[in-house]
Amino acid sequence: MLNAIQTRWIDESAWDFSDLSALILNCTLKPSPEMSHTDGLIRMAVSVLEGSKVDVEVIRPVDHDIAPGVYPDMREHGWSRDDWPEIFDKVERADILIVTSPIWLGEKSSVCTRVIERLYSSSHVLNEAGQYAYYGRVAGCLITGNEDGAKHCAMNILYSLQHIGYLIPPQADAAWLGEAGPGPSYLDPGSGGPENDFTNRNVTFMVWNLLHMARMLKDAGGIPAHGNQRSLWDAGCRSDNENPEHR
Repeated sequence: MLNAIQTRWIDESAWDFSDLSALILNCTLKPSPEMSHTDGLIRMAVSVLEGSKVDVEVIRPVDHDIAPGVYPDMREHGWSRDDWPEIFDKVERADILIVTSPIWLGEKSSVCTRVIERLYSSSHVLNEAGQYAYYGRVAGCLITGNEDGAKHCAMNILYSLQHIGYLIPPQADAAWLGEAGPGPSYLDPGSGGPENDFTNRNVTFMVWNLLHMARMLKDAGGIPAHGNQRSLWDAGCRSDNENPEHR
C-alpha cells in the first residue's frame, strides 16, 4: 500500500506516536461489507498511521442507527434508538479524528452531515480545564468522487470541526476526483486512483501533519486554558438551555 518514500519516512521517524489514537469516520452511504471507494482512500491513511504505531479504528456511521438531531442522546428527545452516544465515546478517546465523505451533487454525503450535526450536539461538553471538550485534539478530512466539489466539501467539514474546538493543522485534507460524469470511481479498474501521485502525496502530508500536531498538543497538555474557558464565562447559552445552540 505504501511507496518507498512513505515507508522511508516511517522508518526514519524520530517521534514516538505509540500513545496516540485515531478514529476515522467513513461517511459512505454503503453499509458494510459493501465496497466503499472512500474506504480505498482511507486505507492509505491507515497504513501510515499504523506504520507509526498509532491505534486506529475505522467506523462506518451508516452501519449504526444514528438519530438526527442536535442533542447528545436523542433517546431523551423521542427517538427509540440512538447509537451516537457509543460512537461519541470513541470520539472522546481519539487524539486524531478524520472525517471522510464521498461527493454527491457537489456536497458531502447526508451521512456526513448527520455526523457533523451529532458532533456539534456535544460541543457544549467541557473538559477538566473548563474548555470545550474537543480542545486538544486534531482533525482532518478525506474526500472521494467523480464530480467536482472536493474543496467545497473539505471547506465545510474542516470549518465545522474547528468551530467546535478541533485544531486543524496545515494541509489537513486530501481528495481524489475521477473523470467528471459517469467515469470510474477510486477503486474501479483503470481509474488510476490508488496510483495517483498527487492524491497519495496529499494523504501522506495530511497524516503526518495530524501526527505532528497531535504529538505537540499531547506533550503540551493541550491548548493552554487561558482566555478560552467556558466555565469562567457567565454570558451566552447554557448547556441546560432548551435552545439547541449549546455553545
